[in-house]
Amino acid sequence: MSSSRFQLHLAKRALELGHLIAYPTESVIGLGCDPNNSQAIEQLLSIKQRHAQKGLILVASDVTQLEPWVDFNQLTNTKEIFESWPGPETWVVPTYSHVSPLLTGGRNTIAVRVSKHETIVQLCEKFEGAITSTSANLSGRPTTTTMLAARKVFNSRINFYLYGHTSRAPKPSRIRNALTGQTLRD
Repeated sequence: MSSSRFQLHLAKRALELGHLIAYPTESVIGLGCDPNNSQAIEQLLSIKQRHAQKGLILVASDVTQLEPWVDFNQLTNTKEIFESWPGPETWVVPTYSHVSPLLTGGRNTIAVRVSKHETIVQLCEKFEGAITSTSANLSGRPTTTTMLAARKVFNSRINFYLYGHTSRAPKPSRIRNALTGQTLRD
């Protein structure tokens, strides 16, 4: 189910204003904000009760939206990465020193994904950039798979709910380390 242009405009505006949004992903409802806005990231981590050292995932509609965050020059296996996208494959890749430790968890890597979920693609295209992505749940609690469940957990602490459906994937995206090849989440 595609989001309306008006709903996408409102979600984009919320991101531009430094607000938090909820949106459907492949398997769960996600929470996001503008990855360039440290205050929004801090608020996101706070309402989730998530430790900053865990870092966050960035989702995008195409690889070019990840260029400000990913140092592709340090990668030798870009072919494998690019062939897995768009899709439910998250890669931990080298990042730049200027990228906020709130996003990286204080590491020199960042987790990124180019999604094929229609709502995420439309949202990132409208926003003209990547957004943060973390599951809509309190840290250590079950994830939410419907917008109603996310609203029950977060209510007005999320500024905008972009309605739509998950792709009903049975589990979250696989996470792989692009430097070591190690699977971090299967």
